[in-house]
Amino acid sequence: MMLMHSRLRYAAAVVITMALGLGSRKGAALLPHWIAEHAGDMLWAAMVYFGFRVLLVKSSLSKAAGWSLLFSFAIEFSQLYQAEWIQEVRSSLLGSLILGRGFLWIDLARYAVGIAVAFLIDKRWIARNRQ
Repeated sequence: MMLMHSRLRYAAAVVITMALGLGSRKGAALLPHWIAEHAGDMLWAAMVYFGFRVLLVKSSLSKAAGWSLLFSFAIEFSQLYQAEWIQEVRSSLLGSLILGRGFLWIDLARYAVGIAVAFLIDKRWIARNRQ
């Protein structure tokens, strides 16, 4: 039962982070420029972290962070692949939200920061409150 409760907490964190990320894209004009420019990618990576916590709830927070970083970097580097079929997938809304559109080195830093922030939130509030 405690395992399911933990998974639900992380699933809620995924949904909240997703909503914040979509909001940062939709409301970019209302945000300070530096937040609008960086928040979406950081929140996407934080969502990936919380998604891995749903799957790896029994594993260490560090393991989830490592897998999240590996996954996020793999998605970013996959954007260097420019075959027509993957470009068609990326041109859809869902495809662009999941796979992105084009490779940017700065995105790797944004992902690292987003995962680090999610890790700290997890360590401070979510994981600590599991007992």
